[in-house]
Amino acid sequence: MRVFILGAGKVGRAIATLARKNGCSVTLRPGRKALPRKPLAADLVILAVRDRHLGPLAESLVQRHLVPPKAVVVHAAGSLGPEPLAVLRGHCAGVAQMHPMISFASTTFVPDLSRGHVHVRGDAVAERAARTLARSIGMVPRTFPRLDTIGYHASAGLVANGAAALAASGVELLVRSGVPREDAPKMLGPLLRSVAENVEHLGLPSALTGPVRRGDPGAVARHLTTIEA
Repeated sequence: MRVFILGAGKVGRAIATLARKNGCSVTLRPGRKALPRKPLAADLVILAVRDRHLGPLAESLVQRHLVPPKAVVVHAAGSLGPEPLAVLRGHCAGVAQMHPMISFASTTFVPDLSRGHVHVRGDAVAERAARTLARSIGMVPRTFPRLDTIGYHASAGLVANGAAALAASGVELLVRSGVPREDAPKMLGPLLRSVAENVEHLGLPSALTGPVRRGDPGAVARHLTTIEA
């Protein structure tokens, strides 16, 4: 599959890196500036730009006749369905949303995408291409026809940033308990991974552990006293 990614940020770079590793021919370019002058040599075009730029970028692709008629175009935004790309219908084979529910925090570090969820929704031909790419990089494509994309995206943000914020508090508690600051994140990272595996495989509330799961109010009370102090 020939993949052309417009948007060289965290998501675009991660998808490009993994797609190349799995045999795709990938071209990665900035999304809004210096668009190519010739039609994109691609079967799948991914727009990995900020939500507010999707509509204008789609318009530019149409005006400059950059998308081949047989190619499909998808975007990686979580809170938007395929509608921002509607202007491309009739100029390409189809459009869709392709949002990976993964935390992308760096342009140089690519997180493990294995078993990660990708929500795919749009025209059938675009969905098929997005699903093929998702599976090739180890992800699991899903489609929920009546999905509230705002609520879906809010859930992703709440868990991703909430977990990171909670870990920041955990780091401070470890430091005040005598752990060197440079070691604290290295200790909590594997713990978070084990929590993620428990949530995925056991569900809730079975993923709960420790004194909370055992129902040990004395231990919980001692924890709260120390945290408050």
